[in-house]
Amino acid sequence: MNAKVISQNKLETIETDRLLLRRPRPAYAVGIFSRFASDPGVTRFMSWPCHRTLADTEAFLSWSDADWDRWPAGSYLIFAKDRPGLLLGSTGLSFQDPHRAITGYILARDAWGQGYATEALLAMVELAQRLGVRRLEAACHIDHTASAHVLEKGGFHCGGILREHGRFPNLDPGKLFDVREYVREFKP
Repeated sequence: MNAKVISQNKLETIETDRLLLRRPRPAYAVGIFSRFASDPGVTRFMSWPCHRTLADTEAFLSWSDADWDRWPAGSYLIFAKDRPGLLLGSTGLSFQDPHRAITGYILARDAWGQGYATEALLAMVELAQRLGVRRLEAACHIDHTASAHVLEKGGFHCGGILREHGRFPNLDPGKLFDVREYVREFKP
């Protein structure tokens, strides 16, 4: 799979075989909220709280804009190419420094099990390489086997289990959970 950059303006739009990945914009707030961010089942294993109000989604959009202002890429919304305008979920790169980033993904319930997460993840891998990232990291809750499978299909290697390391506020906001740590490294 080769991801094609459509917009050179800070890589704001990326096209894959079946997906369009776009920088989040305020016009998408209602879609983000209703399609995945407010669904407790979808956000169960996320490191951020389920959105309770549209204001939560608007706060995410502000955070995303600040991330894009600082780095060459950031969060992306995932859209289906064959159904224009259908928002499937979100992915992205969260830079820790110019050579290290974290990635992840979330999909609306009706987009599960169709290979979209793997396709979006591979687009982030390709983007990370293009931007000079040397270490791309991801983590998932120890019980989130579907996510672990996607990461392994994306060429990530499990570096081990980090005990009492991750916060999953939708499971228990005060508890630290075990996570699988995944890494993909690239040569400079």
